Amino acid sequence: MTAQPGSSIADVVGIGFGPSNLALAIALEDIAGTGAGSSEVGMKFYERQPEFGWHRGMLMEDATMQVSFLKDLATMRNPMSRYTFVSYLQEKGRIAEFINSKTLYPLRVEFHDYLEWAAHRFQSNVSYGSEITGIRPVVENGVVEYVDVVGRTSGGPETVVQRTRNVVIGLGLTPRLPEGVEESERIWHSSRLLHRAGALTRDARSLVVVGSGQSAAEAADYLHRTFPDAVVHTVLSRYGYSVADDSPFVNGIFDPEAVDQFFDAPSEAKQRLLDYHGNTNYSVVDLDLSQDLYRRSYQEKVLGKQRLRMLNTSRVTSVDEHAAGVRVVVESMSSGHPQTLDADAVVFATGYRPSDPVPLLQDLLSECKRDEEGRLSVERDYRVTTSDAVRCGIYVHGASTESSHGLSAGLLSNTAVRSGEIADSILKR
Repeated sequence: MTAQPGSSIADVVGIGFGPSNLALAIALEDIAGTGAGSSEVGMKFYERQPEFGWHRGMLMEDATMQVSFLKDLATMRNPMSRYTFVSYLQEKGRIAEFINSKTLYPLRVEFHDYLEWAAHRFQSNVSYGSEITGIRPVVENGVVEYVDVVGRTSGGPETVVQRTRNVVIGLGLTPRLPEGVEESERIWHSSRLLHRAGALTRDARSLVVVGSGQSAAEAADYLHRTFPDAVVHTVLSRYGYSVADDSPFVNGIFDPEAVDQFFDAPSEAKQRLLDYHGNTNYSVVDLDLSQDLYRRSYQEKVLGKQRLRMLNTSRVTSVDEHAAGVRVVVESMSSGHPQTLDADAVVFATGYRPSDPVPLLQDLLSECKRDEEGRLSVERDYRVTTSDAVRCGIYVHGASTESSHGLSAGLLSNTAVRSGEIADSILKR
């Protein structure tokens, strides 16, 4: 380490400043603060991105949210908060028009603007362009009273950036690509769709989308509409797009009360619930989009101008980039017959994996307890279970706690309540 921590000790340091830790900042201010950005709780957040951003690569102009606007950063915890989506609409002068639209699901670009609006109020609490590399114990009288959060800013040398009484790890998700596939100018993960598609010329002739979920369907839809002369091949391991189960009873799995039920359930019951209801979130598509893509594909068949081509029950066996494009070999899983596609670009909408907090905790792992599967043991309040030698709070929220807290752990559905529970725990301790 090349620098010593400053004289101030933060009450809370958040690693990552996506919706989860943004909601935590709001909860801490709502519960203990007096005004925007002036919470009585000393909090600091570190974010790798140069500015606030949430799935920017998928902010298509007509894409809508898949959760109600009431599941914003605050409403489910405190409807009177100044940080609700309705407060945002009021400030923007659009509340009447939004009500007239008769929808629970705002445009994704509008919801992103809401998130930016809220994040801007904590500008002084956030260091953007900061990569956190470790969390190191500070021992006093034989116990870990504090931790030093270690990182680097804008590619600089590693330094201690902040000492704190509590650290909250909210790293979000990491794009997942098939083994052996690397991103390039012509091979992308769907999270970079808008950024990379803009570099393609409008005379693109062939595009490939790999995946069966919502992002895959949205990517196929966007490319089909944006490149009117291109054939868009969609490679699906299934027979077609499976529809998301968003029925009222099933949606109860995302309710705050469901977290208590899930947390207290035996391990085998937890796994059954995850298996039963994975179709609420994973590898599924909204019904309206699925029907629209089917109608479009059928219409093109009737007209003899099919540009949207579904290669179902198939898998990609090789991807080879060359000077003029990408050669993709697709194999039918039913017949074993391969076919070769020459594409201008390939989009892998192959999902995400939870970012693992363990690498940041290497210096504390001996004091952190594990569950029967070897994962970090996390309490109901999202605090990592530690030995008595650790007095400071180490919290984790996001998809990495799905196995202990249920399907809502990494989703917006319960963000306001989840962050409020972490804030309550920190303040009580």
